[in-house]
Amino acid sequence: MKNKSLNELVFAIRPEAEEPVVALVERVFGVTPAVYLNSETGEVRVSVYTELAEAALGELRRELVAGLESLRAAGVEPGDGVMAMAVRAVRREDWAESWKKHFKPLAIGGSLLIRPSWSRRRARAGQAEVVLDPGLSFGTGQHATTSFCLRQLVKHRPRSGAAGRGFLDMGTGSGILAIAAAKLGYGPVVAFDFDPEAVRVARENARQNGVGGSVRMARQDLTKVPVGSRARYDVVCANLIFDLLIAECERVVNRVKPDGVLVLAGILETQFERVVAAYAGQGLRLVATQVEKEWQSGSFVRAGKMAEK
Repeated sequence: MKNKSLNELVFAIRPEAEEPVVALVERVFGVTPAVYLNSETGEVRVSVYTELAEAALGELRRELVAGLESLRAAGVEPGDGVMAMAVRAVRREDWAESWKKHFKPLAIGGSLLIRPSWSRRRARAGQAEVVLDPGLSFGTGQHATTSFCLRQLVKHRPRSGAAGRGFLDMGTGSGILAIAAAKLGYGPVVAFDFDPEAVRVARENARQNGVGGSVRMARQDLTKVPVGSRARYDVVCANLIFDLLIAECERVVNRVKPDGVLVLAGILETQFERVVAAYAGQGLRLVATQVEKEWQSGSFVRAGKMAEK
């Protein structure tokens, strides 16, 4: 299995479309693409690596093209290079080396360090460390939406000597947020994802980081969980696509404790006001937001008196 070749789906985009296209690829393929900028031409090349056979890629390619057209309709121009998508076989060794060129350690202040195993950088005293290597189903923390969630986890982490704070991660991907939460002292920590492969990878990542017994990972479909929930959490992260955040806002909010914090990400800046309005209708108030390139993320507080209704 280790020596099995991969298929690479590659296409070029405009530099300004990088962030939304990367997020689209992550949603469609369940993997984080490799991205390279040609400094001479200004062209950005996006590569998706998968074990799927070329014949099996047809449906995903069509979904990707449809998503690119949706980005155009939202005012994000990916460029004409997407029409020249190509698939080629690559050796697993070539894929691994390509990741090492662009996946760098990420520090969230003095509280958290995310790094690949090949990095020699080590956590400072008092800094929680998460070690994750890229896999075929992965979230690295480099994307604007994920890094915002990580910063909010650090901001709202349990203080020394205080009781643990429960954390729920909706759409866990690689498990990066849940693992970081456990390292920062949250508890209980619960995470779920619709993709069974993502859940498998997340569990393995948690085990390798020594928190396999502290994080409960499950395969769940947000659209099918009960609308109401007995289990509620101090901090909830939902790094999901816009349509899902809007359609399932009641399910999301019902898992936040009174006076709890909800972190929403995966939202284009042009979509953000609609998200704010939908969640205001559920009794949440926007308390922090960040815009990075085309993306806008937000942190919301659920007022206790509203949450008891």
